[in-house]
Parts: sequence; C-alpha cells; structure tokens
Amino acid sequence: MLTWVWIAGLVRHRALRLAAVAGGIAIAVALLASLGAFLSTAKDTMTQRAIQRVAVDWQVEAQPGADPTTVEAAVRADPHVVTALPVGYATSAALSSATGGTTQSTGSAQVLGLPDTYAATFPGELRTLSGADRGVLLVQQTAANLHAVPGDRITIRRAGLPDTMVTVDGVVDLPAIDALFQKVGAPPGAQPQAPPDNVLLLPADRWHTLFDPLAAVRPDLVRIQVHARVHHDLPPDPAAAYTTVTAGAHHLEADLAGAGLVGDNLGATLAAARSDARYADLLFLFLGLPGAVVAALLTAAVTASGAARRRREQALLRARGASASHLLRLAAAEAALVGLGGAALGLAVAAIIARAGFSAALGSTGWAAVAALLGLVIAVLTVVVPAYRDLSATTVAGARRSTSRARRPPAWMRYGVDGLLLLASVVVLLAARRSGYELVLAPEGVPTIAVNYWALAGPALLWVGGALLAWRLSYLLLVRGRRLSAYLLRPVAGPLAGTAAATLARGHRQAARTIVFIALAGAFAASTAVFATTYRHQAEADAQLTNGADVTITQAGGLPVSAAAGVPGVASAEPMVHRFAYVGSDLQDMYGVQADTIGRHVTLQDAYFTGGTAQQMMHRLSQRPDAVLVSAETAKDFQLSPGDTLRLRLPTAHGGPPVTVQFQYAGVVKEFPTAPTDSFLVANTDYLAHQTGDVPNTLLVTTAPGAHPADVAARLRAKLGSNAQITDIDTTRRIVGSSLPAVNLATLTHVELGFALALIAATAGLLLALGFAERRRTYALASALGARTRQLSKLVWAEITIVGACGLVLGALLATALSQMLVAMLTGVFDPPPDRLTVPWPYLLAGLLLSIACLAAAGAATVAASRRPAMTVLRDL
Repeated sequence: MLTWVWIAGLVRHRALRLAAVAGGIAIAVALLASLGAFLSTAKDTMTQRAIQRVAVDWQVEAQPGADPTTVEAAVRADPHVVTALPVGYATSAALSSATGGTTQSTGSAQVLGLPDTYAATFPGELRTLSGADRGVLLVQQTAANLHAVPGDRITIRRAGLPDTMVTVDGVVDLPAIDALFQKVGAPPGAQPQAPPDNVLLLPADRWHTLFDPLAAVRPDLVRIQVHARVHHDLPPDPAAAYTTVTAGAHHLEADLAGAGLVGDNLGATLAAARSDARYADLLFLFLGLPGAVVAALLTAAVTASGAARRRREQALLRARGASASHLLRLAAAEAALVGLGGAALGLAVAAIIARAGFSAALGSTGWAAVAALLGLVIAVLTVVVPAYRDLSATTVAGARRSTSRARRPPAWMRYGVDGLLLLASVVVLLAARRSGYELVLAPEGVPTIAVNYWALAGPALLWVGGALLAWRLSYLLLVRGRRLSAYLLRPVAGPLAGTAAATLARGHRQAARTIVFIALAGAFAASTAVFATTYRHQAEADAQLTNGADVTITQAGGLPVSAAAGVPGVASAEPMVHRFAYVGSDLQDMYGVQADTIGRHVTLQDAYFTGGTAQQMMHRLSQRPDAVLVSAETAKDFQLSPGDTLRLRLPTAHGGPPVTVQFQYAGVVKEFPTAPTDSFLVANTDYLAHQTGDVPNTLLVTTAPGAHPADVAARLRAKLGSNAQITDIDTTRRIVGSSLPAVNLATLTHVELGFALALIAATAGLLLALGFAERRRTYALASALGARTRQLSKLVWAEITIVGACGLVLGALLATALSQMLVAMLTGVFDPPPDRLTVPWPYLLAGLLLSIACLAAAGAATVAASRRPAMTVLRDL
C-alpha cells in the first residue's frame, strides 16, 4: 500500500522529473531498437542482393576422363540444385570473316555450346545487343574485332580439323564474363587476369557436331561444364548464407568423388557480402552505441540532479520509521515505473522508424526485447543504485563524508586518467594505421571472418578520455579559474560577475556535468553527421571511379572525341587508351591519357596516388613523354625507384608481335578511372600512339548540369550502335556500390542525426532547467533578502552563457577528433579512402541553433519562475 501511495505522490508532484527520466530511457531504447532493425534488415538485403548479382550459382566442370553425362546426373540429383544445364567449352585456333571486301581474323577464341533454354534459365548471363537472342551469337568485342553484324558468315578454325562456317544470328554482351570463363578449382590468385577477347556462342547440338570430333583428337581443347542454380532459401545473415552455400558445394564435390569440381560463384559473392555485414555491425558500435550510452548517462544525470531532494526525503522517511529495505522497494517501484514507461515509448518510436525507414517489423528482429531489457537495466542503474548509495548519506557521518568528497577533485583527475586514456587512443590509432586499418578480415575460402576488436578500443578510449578531459577543464575553469570566469562573465552579469563565478564554483558539479553532456551530445551529433556526409561523398566517388565518368564509351578499333559531339547532354569527352602490357611475365592493364587535360574533365582524387597530389602526378607524367605510373605492388616487386627505366612488352595495335617499349618510372598510382583493383599502368597517349599505333578507344563523358547520365547513355547508344560498349554512372552505382551503402545507410544516418538532435535538446535545455529547479530555494531566499528579478536573471544568464559556450566548444573539439578517428578506423568501408572530411555545415548550424534555443528556453523558464513570490516558493518546497 505504501508503495502505491509513494508512486501516486511521485506522479502528482514529480511528473516532470519522471517524464525526463523516462524520456532518456526512451531515447536509448528507441535508438538501439532502431539500429537493431537496421542491422537485421541490412543483412537480409545484403544476402538477397548478393544472390541477385550472380547469374550462375555453380559451375561444375567435368574432369578429364570423367563421363560428362554422369556428372550432369549427379548435379541434377543434388538436393541443393533447382535446375542444371550442360555447357560445352572449346578452343578455336582463330575466327575470321570477310566483310566489305576485307578479311578480318582474330587470335585464339572460345566457342561455347549453349542449350536453347540457357538464356531463360540464367537470365543474367546474356544480354542481346542486336539481332536474335538465340542461335549463333557473337560477343560484342568479337563482333567489333571481325567487323561482323547479324547475317555475316564467320569461319571457325579447328586444330587438326577442317574449317567450318556459321552465320551470325545476333550480337550479345556477357555481363558475367569473368565468372563464365573462370578456371574452376584454381585459387583466386591463379585465376585468368582477363577474360578471352574472342567468344562465339553456338546452339548445343551444333556445338557437339563441330567439336565432339575435336575432343577425340585434342581433348585438352574441349571441356564440359554443368551450370546450376541452387535453392535461395538461405539464412538472412550473409556469413551464415555463405557457410550454407559452400557446405553444399563441398558436399557435391564429395559425391562426385573427383569426377567434377565446383566453381562456387554464389559463395564467392556471399563472401564479399559477409564482410560488409560485419562492417554494418561496426557501424552499429561506432555510431549507435555512443548515442545509447549518452542517453543512459543523461538519464543518470537527470536522476542525480534531484539527489539532494531524494536524500531529504529518505531522511524524513527514516525518521518516521521506514527501513532501508522499504526505501529500496520504493526506489525499485520508481525504477519500474520509468523503466517500463520509457521502454514502451522507445519501442513505439522504434517501431515507427523501423517501418517507415527500413520497411521492417520491429518484433521480427529480436532487438525489441534486447532494447527493452536494456531500458530496464538503465532504470535500475540510474534510480535504484543511486538510492542505495545515498542511504549511507542519511547519517551525519555519511553526510560529512559526502560533503568532504564533494570538495575534492575526483580521484581520476588527481591521477591523470583522462590523459592516459587519450594517449592510449592515439597509440591504438597508430597501431591500426600500421596494420592498414584492417578491422574486418575475411580470408578467401575461409568460412569465418575475424573482427579486430582491439582497434575498436581507439574510439572508445577517445570517448571516455574526451569526456573526462571536458570535466577536468570545466573544473579548472569553474573552481580554480574563478577570476577568469568572472572576467568572461562581466559582459553578461556586469557587477554581479564575481557573484556568478562564486555561485558556479560552489555548484561546479552540476555545471560541469551539464557542460560534459552538452559536449558529448554535440560530439555525437557532429561526428555522426561528418562521417555520414563523408561516406555519402565517397560512395559517389566510388561509382565515379569504377565507371570512369558520368558516361563511359569503349569501342574496339578507335573512338574519336567527335563520336560524342552533338549529343544532347554531353558537356565534354576525354579520350583514353585502354590496352594491355606485359611487365615481365605479368599481363597488366595499361591506360594512355592526356595528362594535361584529364584532370579538368575527370575526377582525380589525391588518394588515387602515392607521393604527390593528383595534379602533381599528372604534371609529372606530362613532363616526360615516356613517363609511366605503376601500382605499388609493381614498384615493390621490381624494386623501382623514381627515374628507373622500365621495359614493357606491348602488342601492336594491328595484332602484330609484341614490341619492347622503354618507359621511365615516375610514381605510384593506386586507383584510376575504370582501372581494376589490382595492378595497372598509366602512361601518355601520344607516346603509346608513336610506339604501337594505339589510338584512343575509350571516351570519358561528362554530362551537362541537369542531364541524366542514363538518358545521355541511351542517346549515345542510338548514335554509335551495338559496336560501342556504353555504361553510365547511375547503373554502375547500383551494380558496384558496396552492399552496405546500398541498404538504407542514408536512412540510418537520418535516424542517427534525429536522435542526436534530441540528445542535444535534452542536454542543453533539460539538465539546466532541472538544475535551476533544484536551486529554487536559493533564488527564493535571495529574493526574500532583497535581490531583484533583474539581478537574479543576470545570474541565470551568466550560468547559461558559460555552461553553453564551454559545452559547445569542447563538443566541437571532441567531434573533430572523433570524426578523424572514425573515418580513419573505417577506411575499409571507403573505396577509395577520402582525401579529407566532408563537413555538413547546414546540419551543424541547425544543431548549434537548436542548442542555443534550448539554452535560451531553459533560461527564460527559470527567470519566469524567479518572479514568483519568495514565500510561495519556500512554502511549496
């Protein structure tokens, strides 16, 4: 009965404080539950998108001496397989065509035999560009090499057998050509560096007619694969899905008993997605957990702001016979009230966010229960534990000990714990830098991945050390620096500046607590905003780097700049040569550029190069015609130093034998538009043309403001026909973007920033308001002794000024350090890493204005309350 009376009294007389505590719990619960919904939805989306990107799940290759029919039967009988079709691979000595009075020939070519239902069974494998979508099909690059179009006749040369002729029915593109021509069973490093340049597709029955005789005399030139699609009812987590798929592939290989090897394309794609899933977990820790901790600490601060009142009430109840167990039961009832209320409100907000932002049902994620439980834990820690601790202060001796402790600086301050923590965070950052910031390790072929949790200690130590340092600086200013604070407050408080400084020194714990919380909330908001904006900028840079430009055109045989002239929406076109070169025995991509102009038309970031900015490296390239930029791996493998001579073997433009060309090593390039992620070279277009006869075969097109790249690409396709391969940045962004930014990362950051603004409002206004409310007795006594409202308002505004200014300045400093560390530690998310932070000034200005508004509202409310008659206030208390 006593408990219910106590709860009713709290609701009637302490409703604002109870609402504030429940609100802090609700923020923590809503933030964690929302992030849990994001994680669950993100992982499921990553898995589904990884599945959608794979055209053929498994490629099972029959081994020499095995019966292909038996292999096909075993694949079809596997319980994981939904459908399977056999595909024949044969190597032709050459392809040739006679068109326009001239004969065109290619080098070695691959001829595939496809069943009639292949395109329908594996829809992502073929894309028709012109003519029919079945029959005899030429791949686009091969059609360009042979100058062939549908209706032309192609000669196929077979080793040791007579040539045969076929009529082209259509021209197609192979979007998954790398996987299609993989070396099944080879480790990643032993895979072909480039797919075959010449590919011809035949109907399966015709392929068998032409190449079964070849298999009898040259079995090394003919092989059979079985392409399979497996069941996609996989676990939502990419790591679990990867384990399931790879286990199925190993099971099939065991059943085949050496008769076939499985090329697990789906498993390889899921392996990349599982790394992104772990980075999503890290984003939760980096971006979400600090906000939840700040919300929990805010709840504790709200409870602590009423500590003096609570001790008085405890003393009164004990004087009336209440035991310590009774007091703890009352505190537990209060904790249950605010904990359940805050958890319910937080889950309701999280459910709305999950449904609107992530299209997820909160209850299905399992995070709702975890977040609600955490809310109850916060209530216990912030209400019951302080009440238990305060029981010792209800005695005279306990009160003296508490007063004595309050006058001394905390023990951690005396021992410099804040400095040690900040130093440790720097040490962790430097250690992570030496290891290349590898937070997530996913070795190829290993079913589990590792997270370097040691590196996570850096931001954690910075958070804690920064908070303690903010407290130290606040203490030094308010207590040790009373003269300085009085001088700073003179413009606001006038002749009462000394009184205001003395008041702040006496109540320095409450003021320092408010300063620290304003700094933490501001740092959380600003660091989250800077990270999100930098990430969004780099995601766009990633798409720009992969595609090369807004629109990229590639055409064998040469492509003049005039090819893009006159097309609506084209602002400029930068020519580039893409070819291959041998560095020793290693075949690498080589790019020829116009070093003087490429930087004006194409985005080149400083992060693309080592040893200089993008402008400096392009200038260095333009200074010598024979200069070449190489990858860091090539520079290390061949022990190159600036100025060294590098001799490369380059095939000539017209298919002649390779020629040896001398270059001078000029620097290291890590990334370049359209370049692969492994080794490549960058040289001058004019020098390549002089040595090998190469002409630009790629145009990097920049679209005009307001023009959509996809629309411009469509116009260019209509003008140039099927011989030109055209890609636009919009399509590339959807295809090559990491699966992490592809799954509502923008919505996640909006949610984070919304909670950050809520924390700013709570810390800037609520803590001050509650602190002022606890000092109503002091203001009432001052008023009774003759203090005027104007004088009291000066004291209020002086405190608001120094607390707000210190909190915002310290928050800005901590946010700067956190932003730098977050971006550095999450370098693995960025590709390429950013040159500098991207600062969202509008959001930061909005946060600053909100903080000032909340501070002003707290001050105005306190000044208004000070106008009440002093005796009325004292009687209410």
